[in-house]
Amino acid sequence: MTLRRIRIQGLGVIDDAELDLSDGLNVITGETGAGKTMVVSGLGLLLGDRADAGLVRAGSGRAVVEGEVDVPADHPASLRVAEAGGDVDDGLILVRTVAAEGRSRASVGGRSAPVSVLTDVGRHLVAVHGQADQWRLRDAEQHRVLLDAAGGEEVADALAAYQQVWARWQGARERLEGLTRSSAERSVRVAALRTALEEIEAVAPVEGEEDELRAEAVRLSHAEELRAGAQTAHDALAGDDLDDQPSVSGLLAAAMAGLGPAAEHDPELAGLRTRTEELAYLTSDLASDLASYAGGVEVDPARLETVQTRRAALGGLLRRYGPGTADVLHFAEEAAGELAGIDLSDEQLEDLRTEVAELRRAVGRAGAALTAARSRVGQRVGARVSEELAHLAMGSATVTVDVSPRLAPDEEPGVEATSGTVPLEGGRLARPASHGLDLVEIRLAANPGAPARSVTRAASGGELSRVMLALELVCGAGTGSVPTYVFDEVDAGVGGAAALDLGARLARLARHSQVVVVTHLGQVAAHADRHLVVRKSTDGQVTRSGVVAVEGSEREAELARMLGGVAESDAAREHARELLARRTTGSGP
Repeated sequence: MTLRRIRIQGLGVIDDAELDLSDGLNVITGETGAGKTMVVSGLGLLLGDRADAGLVRAGSGRAVVEGEVDVPADHPASLRVAEAGGDVDDGLILVRTVAAEGRSRASVGGRSAPVSVLTDVGRHLVAVHGQADQWRLRDAEQHRVLLDAAGGEEVADALAAYQQVWARWQGARERLEGLTRSSAERSVRVAALRTALEEIEAVAPVEGEEDELRAEAVRLSHAEELRAGAQTAHDALAGDDLDDQPSVSGLLAAAMAGLGPAAEHDPELAGLRTRTEELAYLTSDLASDLASYAGGVEVDPARLETVQTRRAALGGLLRRYGPGTADVLHFAEEAAGELAGIDLSDEQLEDLRTEVAELRRAVGRAGAALTAARSRVGQRVGARVSEELAHLAMGSATVTVDVSPRLAPDEEPGVEATSGTVPLEGGRLARPASHGLDLVEIRLAANPGAPARSVTRAASGGELSRVMLALELVCGAGTGSVPTYVFDEVDAGVGGAAALDLGARLARLARHSQVVVVTHLGQVAAHADRHLVVRKSTDGQVTRSGVVAVEGSEREAELARMLGGVAESDAAREHARELLARRTTGSGP
């Protein structure tokens, strides 16, 4: 699952640029004002960010961003595109267009779609970590998702146990609430089902019976006509030659007699005589069948009345319960099942109430066990993330993970059995969800003695990106939860040895996921698997930027520029080669 290519046209200073990305660590560098941030802005548009007509390049009618993603057909992003009508057979093609007058359009998999579809797809593909893009930290649920990812089997087993008992409780609650919502309504429904089943049982229909009865009724109603017709046909074929009306059999016999002697002298005529004999045989068989049919036609008014009575009884069922006997029988099966579910005695209802109450307490116990597992993991995560931050120019910062049950106010007596809350030790009540009882919040104390606050409020843009990097390393690396990570401003305020640590840690994250980093630090860029440079040019009137991939001496020159400000400096070149050699040998921090 990889973001393979991004093409940006008419966005800010970028006229037309194409970024070919690789697996692993991709870095984007360039001089100040060259348009590095436009790459992140373009990616944001591709992921459903709000369109800003001010981003459209002066003189361009529109800005267009196109992305190509390699992703399996069963990935959630592919499924969302397919749901929107897009083609996912050969990966995903995402397109966002912003007109100069402000109109915005989106396309997924070759099909026009609302921008919200891009947002849905993007959250399955890319996590953008920049000053304004920390949705994974702004969304409280994502704090829990990160913690659960770090918890491995310890949390997964506790969550599975909780969800099993939660599902049983929900099913029992829904059944009990349905049975007790309206006793009068239930009584009416029980009576209606019983009446219907008794009526169907009294008739006892057989599947397909209505068609057989219909055919029999037609035959009985026209018995005289059927018999007379068959007899007349029989007489015409094989009857006595009366009233100067010869039968077909007699005529064929005369024909064979006339052909007999002459046929011996000509093979052609012999063949015609053979055909005449065949007609005689067929006529004899048909006459016999007609005689048998005429003899078997029964004129039975009593049977006709019985059939009509049965058809009337079936007709009543068909009008009420379905167009055919198969539908009536299906209705009876479902009605019997429903009746068995709602026609309970007082004792059975009380047993169901007891079951719901027991399951409610079981959810509380399983939820408490899950809370304990998350709390243990949270302590480890907080310590490990704090340790990572010490290598990311945030040595004074401390991260903690607060895990606490979602408490609810006390409820009125007498409703505990069907309550939407579950009891905890000490008499407290928690409001459960399918994923547990917990509220999870990642908190940051930026300095010793500072109060721990939600990380999104306690950190600056650059710090927030580094906190997110540390969290992804501790919680997300290797889980495959998000295929691509994008970091912008992660190096703000970082230098020296911390810059080397930052690059090494980004490279470590890139072992498991694709990482894209916009940086101005050569120490970070030296770790790249692919190095892209945004370069600007001007003809004196118009400034435009493009993106090129650099390797070899060109990459050394770019790193030297970033390290010393002058690409041709021998010292900077030597430093650049040293960083690249360190990356190649794996001897970095």
